[in-house]
This record gives sequence, C-alpha cells and structure tokens, in this order.
Amino acid sequence: MKNFKSHFSFNKKQRNGIFFLLLIIIVLQISFFYVDFSSEENIQISQKEIALFQKEMDSLRLVEVEKSKPKIYPFNPNYISDYKGYQLGMSVAEIDKLLAFRGKGLFVNSAKQFQEVTGVHDSLLLQIVPYFKFPTWVTSKKVKTTMSVKQKEVIVLKDLNLATIEELQLVNGIGEKRAERIINYRTKLQGFCFNEQLYEVWNLDKDVANKVLDRFKVMKPPVIQQINVNEATFKEVLSIVYIDYELTKKIFNYRDEVAEIQSLEELKKIDGFPLGLFDRIALYLTAK
Repeated sequence: MKNFKSHFSFNKKQRNGIFFLLLIIIVLQISFFYVDFSSEENIQISQKEIALFQKEMDSLRLVEVEKSKPKIYPFNPNYISDYKGYQLGMSVAEIDKLLAFRGKGLFVNSAKQFQEVTGVHDSLLLQIVPYFKFPTWVTSKKVKTTMSVKQKEVIVLKDLNLATIEELQLVNGIGEKRAERIINYRTKLQGFCFNEQLYEVWNLDKDVANKVLDRFKVMKPPVIQQINVNEATFKEVLSIVYIDYELTKKIFNYRDEVAEIQSLEELKKIDGFPLGLFDRIALYLTAK
C-alpha cells in the first residue's frame, strides 16, 4: 500500500512542473481553437497560362510521337519486303503485285513504273518517292530506254484461259475487281474461244482490254459442252450468255412450229435473231 501511494506523492517542485505543463497544454488548445492557421493567399491561374501550358504539353507529345515513328532511309524499291511495304503503308495486294513482277526477273526503274506495277495511290507515292534510290546506271536516260526495250522483249504470252487473278492484276488498269469480272465471265463462257470475247466483259475499257491481250491470248480454245436445241429445256437455253429471255421464247416457239430443227442455220430465220452473234451461239447449241 505504501508503495502504491509513493507513486502519487510529489514534492513542491514536481507539483509546480505539473501545473506549468497543464497550463501550456490549455494555452495551445485555446490557440488552435481561435487562431486560423490556413493561408489566405489564393493562387490565381489565368486561362491564357492554362492554354500555354496545354500547348507546351501537346508539342512535347508530338515530339514523342515523331521519335516513335520508324525512320526511313533511302532504299531500292525493287527489294521491298512484306514488312518494309507494310511500314511504308502499302496494301497486301500492292506488295504482292511488286513481288510477282520481280519474280519474273523484271526491275522497276522509275517512280512512274513503280506506280504502274503496284497501283499505289498518288498520295502514298508522293510520300515514299523521295526515299527511292535506284542504281547509278538507271539514272541515264539512254540506259533506261534500252532496259525498257529489253523488258518488252522478254514478255512471254500466256493463255488467257489459264490466267489467274493475281497475274491479271499485273496489267496496268486491272485491279482486283476487274480481274474477278474477267475470271467470272470466262467461267460463264466455259472459257474464251476468241480473243475478242474479252471486250464483252462488263465495264472493261477497250484500251485496258488491249493491254491484257498484250500479255494473254487464247492459245487453247476450251471444249464447250453443247446442248441439243431439240432436247434442251428452256432454262438450259436461257443459261447461254448470248441468249436472253425473249430470244429463248422465240427459239422455243420456232421449235414448236417446225417440230424439229434440222440445222442451226434455221435459227437465222427467226424474226429478230441476232445474226452477228450466230457464230458465238453456235458454240453452245447443236441440232444433232
């Protein structure tokens, strides 16, 4: 018990010290309660300063974007790889055209020829043409002319009936859509029998068709599956490219009148029969 009381018995100096400590605590509490220590200074930022700061941030961002772009060094366009073409912004079809052209052992010797081969848009050509670097001998006009003549001499004609979409696209003026239309029309015809049938392809200019015929010819005419005009159904005759619905009706009306058509030459007797297409129609019909 004595030990316990000894903890709470103080001398005069200790009591004075405790008193002053309590007094300091009370004074500090009162000062914190009544005195405002917050700063009254308001930071004013104008819209002009904000705009200048934003402009500086945008400029720094543009610098970072430019740094992140791959740097283009001068290059020979004849040796563009898939990855290089992708970096330059070329499409897969454009890259494939260039690779197919190079696969024939031919070389691009000017920016104009590069565009003719690949079909790249003018805007893209203007961006990348400053980086084209051709061999020194290409810069000579005389040598360019000689090379152009040699290239024309090495063109090997191919069978129009075996041409693929990719091969047709190598012709200047033939894109993927036109190449597909040529192939589709060839399928409807069961194959081209004459070179002139190429002019019948829808929306194919004669000048472009002539460029195609500079590279492709009908070398081996197809074997057309002929239909007996006396046994054919209305739908079978109508499926022939050169015969429309009205002409089909006339052919069947004539067949009903004569009971049996003895020769295809009889079809010329039908009123309104297109005599100029007789040779083509005769490829698909027989009277035997």
